[in-house]
Amino acid sequence: MTIEDRPLPGIFDSFTDARKSGFLAVKSLKQEGKGVVGTFCTYTPYELFMAADLVPVGLCSTSDETITEAEKTLPSNLCPLIKASYGFAVTDKCPYMYYSDLVVGETTCDGKKKMYEFLGRIKDVYVMQLPQTQELPTARSAWLSEVRRLKDFLEVKFSRTITDDDLRGAIKRRNLERAKLKEFYELSALVPPAMTGLNQLAFLFGSQFKFNHAVKIEEIDAAIKRLRDAYQSGQKPVDKALKRIVITGCPMGGVTEKVVKVIEESGAVVVAFENCTGAKQYDRLVPEEGDPWSNLADFYLDIGCAVMSPNPNRFELLGRLCDRFSADGVIEMVLTACQPYSVESINIREFLRGKGIPFMSLETDYSSGDLELLRNRSVAFVETLS
Repeated sequence: MTIEDRPLPGIFDSFTDARKSGFLAVKSLKQEGKGVVGTFCTYTPYELFMAADLVPVGLCSTSDETITEAEKTLPSNLCPLIKASYGFAVTDKCPYMYYSDLVVGETTCDGKKKMYEFLGRIKDVYVMQLPQTQELPTARSAWLSEVRRLKDFLEVKFSRTITDDDLRGAIKRRNLERAKLKEFYELSALVPPAMTGLNQLAFLFGSQFKFNHAVKIEEIDAAIKRLRDAYQSGQKPVDKALKRIVITGCPMGGVTEKVVKVIEESGAVVVAFENCTGAKQYDRLVPEEGDPWSNLADFYLDIGCAVMSPNPNRFELLGRLCDRFSADGVIEMVLTACQPYSVESINIREFLRGKGIPFMSLETDYSSGDLELLRNRSVAFVETLS
């Protein structure tokens, strides 16, 4: 049976309306003959899939509902993001995983690398070998080779040819999307911000699941206009007196919105996200002049993730966000067992101390059992900013 003919999962009727809509939307894409590629990480070059007329989509990994199932195979002390990623695959609860023709992973951490071995038993998985530094010329050449290797694989698997012009066109379309989403979230640089942090995160996270590029751009433009018009007419949903927080750290979305919620219930407003869901993904553009392959490879390799050693680009972006959004403080969200971010937290604290900006790191997972602890720590931190 082909992916196009695959019926809805047997547990479909038990899903919420939102999840049913997701399944039906992706099933419709498959029936239109579209190839669907599931991804996990910001390092994965979306433009390659767009250039091949494929539909790239982020995979479900922001809820604890499938972790118990995942722990039948994976160790319980593993990062919750990794366990959730695998759990949604084995339970058929993620529409994007269920209907994906291909899953593209990357070697950002050891836990994910080993999880892909198990995932490969039930899905077609392709793994990109990501260098762990940005400083060496050999790292750049190696990553360029990986980008070209993925291109070759896509051409064979999907019977497509990806030309330089195809890639240039995809870079321009993706750059437009990045620029529009940056324009959207920078409305929070206003004093007071034009939206709450919870609303900003929900919009940025949700934009990943819009599959018609032209319609997506129209919707982002409409959201920007709506917020600007409301703001200019005097509708300001955020109190000017609230302390302004920039969030950094692990990927956010879904259940980790609890961190944003408790911060904003503690007398503060989240104005920016350095995380993958936010500025880390949209702050820069891929150069449109010159060799598109080298430009694309360099752009993605330069992402400032804690898996890089050293990691100057994360500090540069975080510093700019603090200045641009007039941050009163920075809060880091670290997922349990995420060693790269938990260790780098020490350097982030020292960096922000040099800028005179208060900092707090919160470790959490996908459960709701630590809500009171998160709330108490957030309240205490915000009080120190007064």
